[in-house]
Amino acid sequence: MSADTRLDEVAVGGLGEVDEVAVGGLGEVDEAVFSGLVERHRRELHVHCYRMLGSFEDAEDTVQETFLRAWRRRETFEGRSTFRAWLYRIATNACLDLLARCRPEPATGGEVPWLQPYPDRLLDELPAGDADEPEAVAVARETIELAYLVAVQHLAPRPRAVLILRDVLGWPAKGVAELLGDSVNSVNSALQRARAGMREHLPAERQDWSGGEQDPGTRELVRRYTDASVATDVDRLAALLRDDVRWSMPPTPGVHLGRDTVVHAWVEGGFESMNGLHAVLTTVNRQPAAAFYLRRERQGAYLPLTVDVLRVTGGAITEIVTFHEDQFPRLGLPERLPADGGGADGEGADEPGNGSE
Repeated sequence: MSADTRLDEVAVGGLGEVDEVAVGGLGEVDEAVFSGLVERHRRELHVHCYRMLGSFEDAEDTVQETFLRAWRRRETFEGRSTFRAWLYRIATNACLDLLARCRPEPATGGEVPWLQPYPDRLLDELPAGDADEPEAVAVARETIELAYLVAVQHLAPRPRAVLILRDVLGWPAKGVAELLGDSVNSVNSALQRARAGMREHLPAERQDWSGGEQDPGTRELVRRYTDASVATDVDRLAALLRDDVRWSMPPTPGVHLGRDTVVHAWVEGGFESMNGLHAVLTTVNRQPAAAFYLRRERQGAYLPLTVDVLRVTGGAITEIVTFHEDQFPRLGLPERLPADGGGADGEGADEPGNGSE
């Protein structure tokens, strides 16, 4: 069987390990076959770029740039590494190039204005890998949650790349050194700096994060939060927040820290006078979330307002990241809800998952 034949089979049939072992001599491959090869890795490369950049849109652009660079440099792939590793090398360097050109530093208060949510329905497209192992599942979940993404954005670009390649993807130090053109000692040193930076910016109780399959207590807490929000009941909401709760609303500048500060910001923003809310429960970045809609009389429907992504620790809400209505389409949420449907009087919420497919 010729190399070209093997490539054709991989492109149309996905022969498991074939592209990792047998793909070589890409110089003669036509664009359609090459596209079939790279598309198999699109979602995992997109998540990798998202971790590096913190922005869904920037990740999309960078994956497209990765595929373009790969096509232009296809003759340089000689099969000494796997095709997947070769693509990761290109994607990582494309991220580093973007960060060198235009990425600002996180603000003094720690907010990341460019932070964007990642739809769980797209995360479900990731290859299973070793996901059957509980530890692997936990790592995969924690490294896509928003608090992790924010902490990563505080790292310098190259230590950030080292951390993600080593601690998230499990690459050996030698492989990371070859990818970045550094020595193994430099990679190990960068990893130590990155881990120290993560300890500084990650929540102290990281091991207690909730995510993925929510336990009954978390589901009930999210339900109470949603009901209190729909009722615009500030006192009930305040009772669900931990004393040191954190609230941000990217790209709006500022991070509000502490229950009293957060509640005051809501009241000052006119939350108590907001009538006609309805909510849809969903999950975003493997975290519980509530999408809120506001009744608009002129349109005769509920229209998107905000999405609250929650982090729950020890039976209380520890962090709320609120995204604006422009994220609804990306998250697969309905663009409008009928005014005469469930919750039309501003009460209750749809079940988790409604509108998230």
